[in-house]
Amino acid sequence: MVVETEGTFEVDGHSLYTKSWLPDGPAKAKLIFIHGFSDHLGRYYNFFPTLAGCGIAVHGLDQRGWGRSVRKPAERGLTGPTARVLADMAAFITPHLPASPADPPVFVMGHSMGGGQVLTLMCRDEYQESVVRRVRGWLLESPFISFSPEEQPSWLKVFAGRLAGRLLPHRQLKHDIAVQHLTRDPEVAKSILADELMHNTGTLEGLSGLLDRTEALAKGLVRPRAGGAVRALWIGHGTQDKTTWFEASKKYFDQYAGEVADKEFKAYEGWYHQLHADGPDSVQFYKDVGDWILARSEEKPEAKL
Repeated sequence: MVVETEGTFEVDGHSLYTKSWLPDGPAKAKLIFIHGFSDHLGRYYNFFPTLAGCGIAVHGLDQRGWGRSVRKPAERGLTGPTARVLADMAAFITPHLPASPADPPVFVMGHSMGGGQVLTLMCRDEYQESVVRRVRGWLLESPFISFSPEEQPSWLKVFAGRLAGRLLPHRQLKHDIAVQHLTRDPEVAKSILADELMHNTGTLEGLSGLLDRTEALAKGLVRPRAGGAVRALWIGHGTQDKTTWFEASKKYFDQYAGEVADKEFKAYEGWYHQLHADGPDSVQFYKDVGDWILARSEEKPEAKL
């Protein structure tokens, strides 16, 4: 039986919504999850309960500006700059890190925008000793390293957006993502359009920070350090993803993840952006993630997902 608990996490004067999925019995591992743009923890269907069912405790939060962490319209997309985004993530991850060898190992995973955020945190110098070295493995689902060709904005729009972001950082801007590019499951697509928590609204400051992060990742300016604080890395991406770009993820893995000895890239042939909600095939994604985590936990159970 999986136990679900809700709560709040206090950081920098803000209260962020949290939710956990806990196994019935001692956890074999912990997974800290970071969601994507306009997303929230309620959008991941059976993914988290399935992981908890095989002994992996899952802890996540609705990030600042998103989901149930938004209390009024003015807070929509109000993420702050990249430094604030990363500080929120590090503050949430830290209490879950092992305090002794007897504690279950911790893994960190991000989806889409959250994948780009996790990858950025994983590579930043200031977090290497306090966070990165204490995490057993990092997982990225369809990470936002670059726009897909279908979603690529013009250079003029990007330039104007960054300039305006310096002048009016908290100005809100709606950015609708084509639902038909997110999932092959028509019922999931309908539920996205009906979800009032998915407001598709960013601020110019937040969107500029997102663009800056993707540019740095795509150019390899942000990559794992030589010497090995990153212990293990898994990237999964659908080949037909028209929201974030499969080719950018594969290039990053091939060219810039060489410093990570334990790494795996999983191409999901024909899949779209939301691997966790892409129709009946998603059970294979659940299995891949769960098996990868359990194989790197101290206890290696005989049973698989």
